[in-house]
Amino acid sequence: MNSIQEYLTQSHDKCDELFAMTEERASTSLQSAKEVCAEFIAETERHFQMEERVMFVAFENKTGMTQGPTAMMRHEHTQMRTLMQQMQEALAAENKDKFFGFSETLMMLIQQHNMKEEQMLYPMAQQHLSEDSQKIVEMMHSMISQ
Repeated sequence: MNSIQEYLTQSHDKCDELFAMTEERASTSLQSAKEVCAEFIAETERHFQMEERVMFVAFENKTGMTQGPTAMMRHEHTQMRTLMQQMQEALAAENKDKFFGFSETLMMLIQQHNMKEEQMLYPMAQQHLSEDSQKIVEMMHSMISQ
């Protein structure tokens, strides 16, 4: 079984692949990007939910830190949700310039966000939650197969 850090980093990688596919498709056809964009958004939302409903809660309960890194990550998730919605709207309107403007902003935000999680939050979570690590990963994984 993966550690919390490995599991969520693999989830980041899957989201990144779908995002890259979305941009690649959009460069040739906005129509063909719509489906993969919806898949990217669904996968990213699933990732956010695994963090927000399972890992962040466990981390906050264990450490008592509710206004620390998890609060910042939730705020950034909200920003990313807005950008993903704007990307989808630009695709629906077939506005390539707007789509790539939003996707470029989202790409920068995702890169910074993932780096903070992978280099700071996930190692902290793994350290504080090591005894419950397997149970937490199983809970997060069960959210995927629903």
